Amino acid sequence: MSFDVQPLDATFGAVVTGLKLAELDDAEFDALYQTWLEYALLVFPGQHLSNEDQVTFAKRFGTMEFDLSAITNVDKDGKVHHDRKEDWVKSIRGNMGWHTDSTYMPVQAKGAVFTAHVVPSIGGETGWADTQAAYEALDPAVQARIADLSAYHSLWYSQSKLDHKPKVGAAYGFHDMDPPLRPLVKVHPETGRKCLTIGRHAHNIPGLTQAESDALLDDLVAFTVQAPRVYHHSWTPGDAVVWDNRRLMHQACPWDMHERRIMYHSRIAGDEASEFAGSDDAAPRYVSA
Repeated sequence: MSFDVQPLDATFGAVVTGLKLAELDDAEFDALYQTWLEYALLVFPGQHLSNEDQVTFAKRFGTMEFDLSAITNVDKDGKVHHDRKEDWVKSIRGNMGWHTDSTYMPVQAKGAVFTAHVVPSIGGETGWADTQAAYEALDPAVQARIADLSAYHSLWYSQSKLDHKPKVGAAYGFHDMDPPLRPLVKVHPETGRKCLTIGRHAHNIPGLTQAESDALLDDLVAFTVQAPRVYHHSWTPGDAVVWDNRRLMHQACPWDMHERRIMYHSRIAGDEASEFAGSDDAAPRYVSA
C-alpha cells in the first residue's frame, strides 16, 4: 500500500496517513476500501477537505443518501445556539446517544464521511462502538435469545425522550412512514460477519413487554460500548473520518455549547438488497399531531 495504517487500541479502527484523500487514484482507493472493510473506521488527520472534495470522496464509496449536512450549533448568520429548549439544540443532544445512522429510514445507511472544521476547546469528541465485536463476545445464551428478535426504529421515538416533537417533514428523518422493523442481529453484506443493530432509535421488540424490550436493548448497548470495543476521537480542525455504519454505532460527546462546533457529514446510502427493512400494522407510532 502507498499509505500507512496504524490500528487503534480497540477492536476496530485505524489512523491512515501518507495520502491525500482529494487526490487518490483508483488503485489507492481500492486498497483503502479494503482497509475500511477490515477496520470499519479510518481516521485521516490533517486533510482539510473542502466541502466539494468531501462529497467527491464520499461518492467513491457508493451512491449518496445525502451529499452534505452541517452538524453544528452555528447558524448561517453566525449565531451560536445553546438553549436546551430549542429544537436545533435538541437535535444535537439527540446525537449524543449511541446510534446507527438511518435505521429509522426504510434503507439503513452504508457509511459516512465526517470532517472537522471548527472544534470547541474542550469536549465535542465523537465516539464509535463495534457491534460486530460485541455480538461475537456475547454469551452464547444471549446470542440464542436474540437470534430471531427484531426492534422497531424511529427518530420520533428517540427524540421524544428529549421532548423534541417537530412537525412532520420539519427535518430529515421526521417522516410520516411506519417505523421499520429490523433484526437485532444482521449479517454484514460484504464481510459476512454478524453485527448488532441497536442504539437509541431501537424500541418495542415484538413478543416482549415494554419493560423487557427496554431492558434488553439497554443491556446490549451497555455491553457494546465497553472497552476494547469503543473509541472516542478528539478532533483537530482538518481531520476527516469514514466509518462503516453497518458495523459501528456512534455518538457525539457534550461540550460547552456557547462555543462553536462546525462539522460536515456526508451519508453514503445503503444497498437496498441488504439494508432495507419493512414495517407492519403493529408498528407503534410516535409522530406528532
